[in-house]
Amino acid sequence: MSVVPAQAVAGASPGAGAWTGDGAAPLAPRARFLPALGAVYRAQLSRARVARIPLLFVATFQSIGIMVLLRGVVDGGAAARSVVSGSSVLVVAFVALNLLAQYFGQLRAGGGLDHYATLPVPPAAVVLGAAAAYASFTVPGTVVTAVTGCVLFQLPMAHLWVLAAVLPLAGAALAGLGAALGLLAPRPELATLCGQLGMSAALLLGVLPAARMPEAVGWARDLLPSTYGVEALARSFGPRPDWAAVVADLGVCAAVGVLSLAVATWAYRRAAAR
Repeated sequence: MSVVPAQAVAGASPGAGAWTGDGAAPLAPRARFLPALGAVYRAQLSRARVARIPLLFVATFQSIGIMVLLRGVVDGGAAARSVVSGSSVLVVAFVALNLLAQYFGQLRAGGGLDHYATLPVPPAAVVLGAAAAYASFTVPGTVVTAVTGCVLFQLPMAHLWVLAAVLPLAGAALAGLGAALGLLAPRPELATLCGQLGMSAALLLGVLPAARMPEAVGWARDLLPSTYGVEALARSFGPRPDWAAVVADLGVCAAVGVLSLAVATWAYRRAAAR
């Protein structure tokens, strides 16, 4: 039996049983989006579970350490809510933005994109699967950080269920941004630098109380994808949360997430075609 070249499989049409020009062997049908997404997600989650556990510990320890340091200068109120919510989302930024930017930068530089390009897998499934895996990997650290922050600053935990919405939405926005940075950077060193700068922005603009920032810095904060997830979580710590504002913040976060993942998918197609 002759072997179909991998390049031919990558261009297979949706119908099963398509044949090559010489009739030697049938081309594999193009994978459907959801099964391909699930396969990429499981593979990336398994890889991340083995290789990223120490880094997740570092991200969680870093966020808790920041809250401990700020505990001496922040007494409570809105500032405490901002510190806890920003530190919780910082775990997501460290993994989903920083590490994903490094991963795609190395994947592009090492020729790993050529492997995915030879598979009949939709580009969006590759990007979304990797982004979802890295975002899912942040769940334990984010929950531990949020609970620890509530204890440190004596905030109510009754509405911590808001994390169930903040995590996937902020994770999607930051993971899409990280993937786009890694795929668009011409060298892996620049991808690593961009990921580090993005995480630093999430630290400075997300953790520090917005009321104490200069106006120009506040504008930059509004452009950060994770800001709206931070705001939604911070509002839930209030004595009487404004749920309409929480939903509005989550809606903006979702819209930014869709946009950033779309940009990352475009960047993947662009990088794979080169």
